[in-house]
Order: sequence, then structure tokens, then C-alpha cells
Amino acid sequence: MENVMIIGSGPAGLTAALYAARANLNPLVITGQDLGGQIATTTEVENFPGFPEALTGPQLTELMQKQAERFGARIEFDSITSVDLARQPFRLVGNNAEYEAKSLIVATGASPRKLGVPGEKDLTGRGVSYCATCDGFFFRGKELMIVGGGDSALQEGLFLTKFASKVQIVHRRDSLRAGPALQERARKNEKMSFIWNTVISEVQGDKAVKAVRLKNVRTGEESVKPVDGVFVYVGHIPNTAIFKGQLEMDEEGYLSVDSKLHTNIPGVFAAGEAHDRWFRQAIVSAGYGCMAAMETEKYLASLE
Repeated sequence: MENVMIIGSGPAGLTAALYAARANLNPLVITGQDLGGQIATTTEVENFPGFPEALTGPQLTELMQKQAERFGARIEFDSITSVDLARQPFRLVGNNAEYEAKSLIVATGASPRKLGVPGEKDLTGRGVSYCATCDGFFFRGKELMIVGGGDSALQEGLFLTKFASKVQIVHRRDSLRAGPALQERARKNEKMSFIWNTVISEVQGDKAVKAVRLKNVRTGEESVKPVDGVFVYVGHIPNTAIFKGQLEMDEEGYLSVDSKLHTNIPGVFAAGEAHDRWFRQAIVSAGYGCMAAMETEKYLASLE
């Protein structure tokens, strides 16, 4: 029987583990498929406070893990495949074991929606990115391509113009979904241009992105265009599928929480990108992890 279980080992999960451990709750962290979540795939992290010389995503993950373990957090390399939150204690089934817990912090994060084209996976982290704030600095003076037509695509594209020499927006339609004010800013930016009715059908390169193959969805015409980087903004998918029918969520799968990160089930809290659709930054997720752990401690104290 666990006092508190934390599903997810990114900044939200590991920060929750740190605070829960310091409250003598002896938390158990279930890592998920990858220790560290999305941040562990980032080549360099330069915007996490306290590290002026920057560090890699795996390094940040390792430091956060060691800090949590120092106070008694336990890390279990497993993935939860199903949960039963209708009973108390909660029951969780993983690939390696079954668990029971008095409280639960869901820090499962969200995954960027992929294009699903050849070359994308192999070149992720080597020119293919899903986070302009994380990686934009490395493309100073380079030519970039943004995929998407919503607010995120234009916001991140405008951000990337601070570094890149040229930013092209590739959109499968002939009009954008982004808000009018954002569209106006993008159209007025001299570094930005648009490629309409077009999708990327292949990302090309060996050790780094060199070009993309484009396909016009109306004419079927294909062309190859040299480019130094591809940033994909076609949405995020929250990793919350195992909670459907038990935890309240919106139509996209983001968990519904109150201002203190309580879900609709007492004793179950959410932290990070499983509910945060807006910020998607490591430092923000860490803050949510802190909040969720503090609320968990209060909940467990109320049971006593």
C-alpha cells in the first residue's frame, strides 16, 4: 500500500516526488516509457532557472531524480496500462506489477502530434523539433520551416524569427486557423512567408535536416526544398487515455482540474501537461508538480 503514487517522471512528476518525499510520504514514481518525459529528448536546456551554463535534458532529469531520491522518493521503471479509481485504495496495473495507493498524482504529460512521414523520427533532435522555445537559439541565421496553421504555429514561428534568417509556414489549407491579430503580425514580418495547400511528405538528411519533400494537396505536385530545420505544430496529444471514463477531461483529453489541481475524484491530482494545454514548459510543469504534492499531503492528512 502506497501513500502516494506519481505516474510520470518528467519535471512535474519528479518535482512532485521531491516535495512528497520531503513531507515523509515515501512516494513511488512510475517512470512511464521514458525517464524524464519530453525534456529528456531536448539536446540543451538553457531556460531552466539555476543553470546559467545550460545542460542537456537527460542531465536535468538525472539531477532532479537524484534530488528526489535523496529525500526518499522511489523510482520504478514501469508503465501503467490500466487504473481503477472507483475504489479506495486506487488500483493500478503496470507492465511489471500491480499497485495500490491512497492518493495519486497524474503527471503523464502530453506528446506532440507527429507528422508521421519518413525521416521525421530519425531526425528528431537533429533539425526536427516540436519546441521553438527549447531549440530556436540553435538555428541562428538558418532557414526554417514551420508546419501548422493555428495559433501555436504562428506564435512559435514569430519567436523563431528572432534567430532564423527565414521562416516559412507550410499549411495544408489556403487559410490559417490562427487568430486575426496573430495572422496580421505574421504577414507583416519580413522574415515570414507562407506555402499554401501543401504538406511535408518526407524529411531528408543524414546527421541533420538538409531538405524536405513537399506535396501540393490540390495538384499532387511534389518538390524538394532545402531547409535547416523543421518545427512541427499540428497539436499535442495528452497522455491520458487510460483515465477515460474515470477522470473528467475535455474533448482533446486534457484533464479537468480546479485551481489547486484536484480532479473530480478525491485523492487524485494532476500536474503538468496532462492538464496544461497552454504553457508546456519544464519550469511550469515543475511548479504544478510542487502544487500537486502539497495538496496530496493535505489530502492524506485529512484521512488521518
